[in-house]
Amino acid sequence: MLEIQNLSKSFNVRGDRAVKAIDEVSFNVEPGEFFTLLGPSGCGKTTTLRCVAGLERPQEGKIQLRGRTVFDSASRVFVVPNQRNIGMVFQSYAIWPHLTVFNNVAFPLKAGGQRNFKILRAKIEHALDLVGLSGFEDRSATQLSGGQQQRVALARALVKEPDLLLLDEPLSNLDTKLRERMRSELKRLQRELGITTLYVTHDQMEAVLLSDRIAVMNGGRILQLGRPGEIYDQPNSQFVADFMGATNLLSGTLRSEARAAGVELVDTDIGPILCSFTERMACGSRVVISVRPENIKIAKEDRPEDNNIIDGRVKERSYYMGLVEYMIDVRGRELKVRAAADGADINGNSAVRLRLAPEKCVAIAAQEGF
Repeated sequence: MLEIQNLSKSFNVRGDRAVKAIDEVSFNVEPGEFFTLLGPSGCGKTTTLRCVAGLERPQEGKIQLRGRTVFDSASRVFVVPNQRNIGMVFQSYAIWPHLTVFNNVAFPLKAGGQRNFKILRAKIEHALDLVGLSGFEDRSATQLSGGQQQRVALARALVKEPDLLLLDEPLSNLDTKLRERMRSELKRLQRELGITTLYVTHDQMEAVLLSDRIAVMNGGRILQLGRPGEIYDQPNSQFVADFMGATNLLSGTLRSEARAAGVELVDTDIGPILCSFTERMACGSRVVISVRPENIKIAKEDRPEDNNIIDGRVKERSYYMGLVEYMIDVRGRELKVRAAADGADINGNSAVRLRLAPEKCVAIAAQEGF
């Protein structure tokens, strides 16, 4: 459906100095897929989206949409935005305040040459019905709430029945409750229409809940691409492990050679830990172990067959969204642990025994300067 090959884009800053916003980015989006570019501010995700839309012109690379080349630096092909059949929702929505809802949604149809009012009205009414705004046609844009403006922007993007829907942080201006509701509605709508979607966000939860696949970006590059569960449970770098949510990062040294999909011992400052490996590493390699707070269990009984049993002492205990979050001291190193709020009598300064499942302790090659 959408194919991006070795895309690069630089911006000139203060004269001759160029800043590379995206650096040889490549990925494919399959028909009907919800694909997300996820990363911090300035990582290149929005620039990538704008290049797909034709709002930015890359210096290098190739973009194909449904087998049609819309950009190719080698053959100097550049198809202008209004000829790419793409719908886009901006972060600011870009709703015209002087126009009614009807005329806001009608704009891309009129710009495309549609003059038959009967067809125009039918398409607009259908688009507004899809986003739950039937009956709002004559409402002024200034009379709409933030959530309603977001729906108008979505209806305007859908009214031309685009091949590809581009969404640039469309929920970021909404309050938490409305954002959750719109997230659910957006997912329902995308599944119902089967429309191929490229989404941009810095919100990890949003990406995990909405996406079929996620590309984590930083410094203009894609660091990891995969399904949400793969990226969360098996990060391939310290950046991805840390960015995808709360985690405990433990430095250590590999005792023996490790194989991909293998389990080996790593010596750390809290003792030896059996870890899982996603790539081959040599004996003596410096590694970082990522283990999520919810994957550290407080052992209620000793089981001789268990590995990775560590003694510690509770320093802090706090309630966290239906869970209890503990800060536990283990040999001078603090570990964050989340467990069900089941009324267990574990308070400050309690001695506890922790169980770390080897398959949940992911060993990553250590990065300098992280």
